[in-house]
Amino acid sequence: MRRKGFDQYCGLARALELIGERWALLIIRELLAHPGRYTDLLDELPGIPTNVLSTRLKELEEAGIVERRIAPAPQRGVVYVLTKAGEGLEGAVLTLALWGNGQLAEYEVGDRVPPSSLAMALRATFNRDAARGLTASWEIRAAGAVLHAVVTDGHLTSGTGPAPTEPDLVVTVPGDAVPPYREIMRAIKCGEVELSGPPSLLDTFARVFTPRAI
Repeated sequence: MRRKGFDQYCGLARALELIGERWALLIIRELLAHPGRYTDLLDELPGIPTNVLSTRLKELEEAGIVERRIAPAPQRGVVYVLTKAGEGLEGAVLTLALWGNGQLAEYEVGDRVPPSSLAMALRATFNRDAARGLTASWEIRAAGAVLHAVVTDGHLTSGTGPAPTEPDLVVTVPGDAVPPYREIMRAIKCGEVELSGPPSLLDTFARVFTPRAI
């Protein structure tokens, strides 16, 4: 059944027609962090019904926001990736996430922190001025979650999963659960992490991934 539109010639109304359904933006968040299989998305979005995931993916494909591709070797099968139009939603997702962070209650042990939200936090806090001319790479590990941040001549590439090449510094955050981003940064700034690589790059990381003062 075709969804009812807002009958308005308005960019916001059109955006909501395309991505305003329940779970749609969270699917986009996951794919911004890393292309994923259908089963990956089910695992990363606990609570989403299988029929809803299938429907949302179909709607996002029809809207030209998501597309299916054959997974590169040695993987097999199909992965979902964002199109250029889908990648263009990154700024809106980051803005909404930053606004939502201000509405969160205090973190409690047991709260689930999606690794993809940490990858988005890396992008949201990336200080381009502090990273100007920098080339370095980091891998952050926390309770089974793995993130990477690669800065090449001041330009950031980040996401979930291992770094595409051997990272300059591996940072392991202790604990049995994936912590929120602010707790990861607190542990890094206080030196409460395990390192594999040059310790000086930990200070660089803390400087580059701290928001620029306004």
